[in-house]
Amino acid sequence: MHDNPPRPLREQSATAAIIDGKRLAQELRDKWKLRADQLNAAGIAPGLAVILVGEDPASKIYVRNKIKACRELGIRSEEHLLDGDSPIEVVLEMIDRLNADPAVHGILVQLPLPAQLAPAAVMARISPEKDVDGLHPCNLGALTAGHPRFVPCTPAGIMEMIKSTGMNLAGKEAVVVGRSNIVGKPVALLLLQAGATVTLCHSRTRGLAAHTRRADVLVCAMGKPRAIGADMIKPGAAVIDVGINRAPDGKLVGDVDYGAALTRAGWITPVPGGVGPMTITMLLVNTILSAERYAAKQGIEFES
Repeated sequence: MHDNPPRPLREQSATAAIIDGKRLAQELRDKWKLRADQLNAAGIAPGLAVILVGEDPASKIYVRNKIKACRELGIRSEEHLLDGDSPIEVVLEMIDRLNADPAVHGILVQLPLPAQLAPAAVMARISPEKDVDGLHPCNLGALTAGHPRFVPCTPAGIMEMIKSTGMNLAGKEAVVVGRSNIVGKPVALLLLQAGATVTLCHSRTRGLAAHTRRADVLVCAMGKPRAIGADMIKPGAAVIDVGINRAPDGKLVGDVDYGAALTRAGWITPVPGGVGPMTITMLLVNTILSAERYAAKQGIEFES
């Protein structure tokens, strides 16, 4: 008896199929709102605390969007604002208070942090059980072992987007460009666990195009506007563009030359409107999961 052969790449058409992050995010939010409603009905309001240090304009926008999304799903949110020159002791003390608060199920420290704060020390202070960003060393280690407590939000969203294409990842070639702890490394692990053969590229990779042209799935998280041209993409590939860059004309663009890639890829994510909405959605999912685990400890169980 033979295994079913893996599903082939999408046949080439005039333009790639767009993976609509906004639509997919809304579908997931509708599903997970039902679970948040169950928790609220049981007297356990899923709670997310966000710490923002400083006045970075982009960070303020991100936090505002996260707070708005929480409100829409019935998640109670707290916003804790600290001065940009706050010493690390003040930030750690606030995290300790939130760790001890049973009404808070998720803690998020908005990145980037001011220069005087060590991100690794700050992230390590968050309780692994409330680390809904999935960046605590214990949670990253659990992900590496294949038993994650929380999957980092952007990688989790990327995997949902790939899943939406219907592609069977078993045996596929996946290339990730970018090796950050937030995106590149975790998504490479998730792709590996899904059965793909994974190549992780970075700034010192020689002959980058030779790697990307082999990719059935190409995840771009470089932070370089339009660095991936159509000639670097395998025909019919699924292209996930994580980059958000400001072009000289002021437009937001990704790491992929989107217009050119449309005639080459099989599926592609737009920028904006692609990975971004999914990242926020997976933060909400992780917060609800954390609240459900807290409820289970109180003897309250729900059907998933």
